[in-house]
Amino acid sequence: MDSSENDIEKHHIGHRDSLHDHEIIGHNEATKEQAMHHGHLSEQELIDEKKLRRKIDGTIMPMVVLVYLMNYIDRNNYPAAKLSGLQDDLGLDDKQFQTGLSILFVGYVLMQVPSNMFLNYCGRPSYYLGFWTIAWGLVSLLTSQVTSFGGIIACRFILGFVEAPFFAGVLFYLSKWYTKSELNLRMSIFYSGSLLAGAFGNLIAGGILSGLDNAMGMRAWKWLYILEGSITIAVGILVVVVLPDFPDTWKKLSPELKRVANRRMAIDGAEADVDTGGNMSYLQGAKLAFADPKTYLLAIMYHAIVGATGFQNFFPTLTDTLGYDHVISLLLVAPPYIFIMVYALGHSIASDKIGNRFWFFIYPLIVCTIGCLVFMFVPQGNFGGRYFSLFLLNFAFASFGTIYAWISNAIPRPPAKRTVALAFMNSIGNMASIWTPYTYIDGSEPYYRPALGVVIGLLVVSATGACILRFLLIKMNRELERLENEDVELDEKELAKLRKTAEFEQIDMATARQLQKGYRYII
Repeated sequence: MDSSENDIEKHHIGHRDSLHDHEIIGHNEATKEQAMHHGHLSEQELIDEKKLRRKIDGTIMPMVVLVYLMNYIDRNNYPAAKLSGLQDDLGLDDKQFQTGLSILFVGYVLMQVPSNMFLNYCGRPSYYLGFWTIAWGLVSLLTSQVTSFGGIIACRFILGFVEAPFFAGVLFYLSKWYTKSELNLRMSIFYSGSLLAGAFGNLIAGGILSGLDNAMGMRAWKWLYILEGSITIAVGILVVVVLPDFPDTWKKLSPELKRVANRRMAIDGAEADVDTGGNMSYLQGAKLAFADPKTYLLAIMYHAIVGATGFQNFFPTLTDTLGYDHVISLLLVAPPYIFIMVYALGHSIASDKIGNRFWFFIYPLIVCTIGCLVFMFVPQGNFGGRYFSLFLLNFAFASFGTIYAWISNAIPRPPAKRTVALAFMNSIGNMASIWTPYTYIDGSEPYYRPALGVVIGLLVVSATGACILRFLLIKMNRELERLENEDVELDEKELAKLRKTAEFEQIDMATARQLQKGYRYII
């Protein structure tokens, strides 16, 4: 560290009367020019960035979407298996079946934070995510052999346990590759895997139900688990072989592209996307995450939206109230999911282009509320009205891509903090899936008013949280604007961040502070 930087740390940036003129931040024209250079990619780097983004999009996004597709198919084939004989073959009453839905998320929640701690430690997402994908594929395959309530409960619990590392791990992983302006679209593309699963998982189930029942002496639901579990295992092996870990370790990236990948992330966050000392401990990250009120607010919002979209576990049951046989009911699940998958991508592109998260999070919740009311009160004989309400219900999924991007935007740095925050939010969010299945109570069909009433209440909670978060981020942006004043003193934490950015960019402290100018949270 040079003498100029020591003076800045000793007297704090902004004490102009104690510094030489060439050390005064904001008053040295050469420093300003250097900051502008370091705060923006050069023309050549912008060209390289386009190459980098195409390479990332072409390799990473197809893989994570494919894995998420299998994740949701393996998780949600349980409701489809109900229509293809599982409940009758295992002798499950309605409460036991609901417990089978819930128990998966008990294992999921218990494993969430420990799994991300291990991810932060191992530093090899390809091996890590690939291993767990293979594991849950194997559990899904073996579920075909259960013969009792105890067996299905054990398999569902273990399935949740081995699925837990994937989702929060991918959110953290993508936030290491994409800038905040790119994340909403990519998160929505990623989430489209679950929407594809909602559509094609039930189409596959319908085909198996109609074509493989009693083939080789096995019921259709057993074939469902065998085939889908086997495909997942193959996908997991592919992840280990194909998925890159991070820019610095991806052999297909040239040194120029690796530098651009790191620089654009540093510029995007106004500080280097690395932990203090290069390896911040998980405990330090946890302390930072749990000291941030945004962590709790986003966790509550996520809990509410996950609970509100719990109807996805009963979507075949909802379409079954439209008056058709089980195969047709499964096929009717697909169109609402295909529609919202396409719509959500356009929704996310617009959110990124406009640079807004709040309104793009709020309006789908309003549309979903209308869908709940239509399903609850339109007579059962009105097929058009009730089926249309299922399209409106699915609008809530458009908010998912937005909240995923908002989480990474609202808690951008450092990585260890972001890892803990994502794991915590995902744990709290998925706790909603433990209790929401019990809101679909016996005798409430065909309108399911108690369950959909709870959905409306959760949508209100999530919207209220978004309003509070908006207010909080506006306040924080005003503070960032205040810190741009060159006479404002920086505290020790702010100086530490500045040192790390200066070290990464190989610039002095004065230039690093100039680089930070203009950073704001997306609202």
